[in-house]
Amino acid sequence: MEKTKFERFSLKPFIIEALSNELKFFEPTEIQERLIPSILKGESAIGQSQTGTGKTHAYLLPLLNKIDPDRKEVQVVITAPTRELATQIYNEVVKVIAFSKEEILAKCYIGGTDKQRTIDKLKTQPQIVVGTPGRINDLVKEQALIVNKVRTFVVDEADLMLDMGFIKEVDMVASQMPDNLQILVFSATIPEKLKPFLKKYLENPKFTHVAPKQVTAAKIEHVLVPTRHRDKIKLVHDMLVKFNPFLAIVFTNTKKNADEVANALLEKGLKVGRIHGDLSPRDRKKMMKQINDLDFQYVVATDLAARGIDIKGVSHVINYEIPTTELDFYIHRVGRTARAGSSGIAVTLFDSSDEDALNKLEKLGIEFVNRDFVGGEWKDLDDRQRRQKRKRVADEADALAKSIVQKPKKVKPGYKKKMTREMDQIKKRKRRLDKKSR
Repeated sequence: MEKTKFERFSLKPFIIEALSNELKFFEPTEIQERLIPSILKGESAIGQSQTGTGKTHAYLLPLLNKIDPDRKEVQVVITAPTRELATQIYNEVVKVIAFSKEEILAKCYIGGTDKQRTIDKLKTQPQIVVGTPGRINDLVKEQALIVNKVRTFVVDEADLMLDMGFIKEVDMVASQMPDNLQILVFSATIPEKLKPFLKKYLENPKFTHVAPKQVTAAKIEHVLVPTRHRDKIKLVHDMLVKFNPFLAIVFTNTKKNADEVANALLEKGLKVGRIHGDLSPRDRKKMMKQINDLDFQYVVATDLAARGIDIKGVSHVINYEIPTTELDFYIHRVGRTARAGSSGIAVTLFDSSDEDALNKLEKLGIEFVNRDFVGGEWKDLDDRQRRQKRKRVADEADALAKSIVQKPKKVKPGYKKKMTREMDQIKKRKRRLDKKSR
């Protein structure tokens, strides 16, 4: 068994075995390094980090370490905003507890499954519960799931939980748990509206913010393509055919647009999957299986797929439109590609009304390359802001020249021409210097 640096946390042997043999994790990430010791001590915590920082195992490993197999009651409850994310977390739990010699029972409770059958099976209480807040709350209200002895409650992707309107259910579940509860909240952002919930349940929590080294993965090429009043769907189709990707996701802002784009691409002969909130639970589960089985080369999705859903092997992301509600979704979208050290391409279609959003993304540190796709070929473009930049440099040069060249106290014939010549020379020097510094 290859040695792992997780051993210094004094985790149980079965967890170390799972890390080495199944998960192949040998070195903790920054958030794991910072949170595992305090979670093992029973401290409550707020972890703020982006997707891909290792936060799921930052809480799973210490919580699984604390499970008492002899206590046949619910000890840990983990809530996630989507069925897909809950299922993913549950699958990670199963991978680890499979190495335990003593039986540890974990169950996943999500909407879209037979509630009565779930209630009937709850005569034996699981020690670990993972699920969506709505279904867990239903089971608690029915007194089928007994949570009054829970030690730890996890709220994962809390900002998305808030966006999707589930904080009320999370609150209702938490209110049925003991007072001395360990609460762990994980979120990519901490919006103002989330703070009342945090204040209600957390007293002096450990706050850990892991800022990404870069806002997006190092190996993503961010490409900007102007729409120029062209047929956007045709443009996307032609780009996808040219890319011939391993797997591409096309992101839209609305379910209506997702259906419109997916249907049009299907009509053009591409094999396309789709993910959005209007799919039934059964259809969503089937679609995720087909995507992971690589039945589709192209997927059209809303931002539901950008957060928490793990789709492997995405080589290309196309933003059919820039996210309008939260620019953070750009980061989450492009984060689907260039994972685990591989490279990826993120193409964003834009028009002049997107200029403010693009400027904000550039301030976050995203460097775009400007290209166009014409006649089936890629063509490099000049910087989209070159005119504004040229005007700004001219204005700055003009202001500098005026501040240096003053009207002489004693006016001689031809002084205006002389002033103009001096000002022109200063402007030229300023422009030359600006050119060199770029």
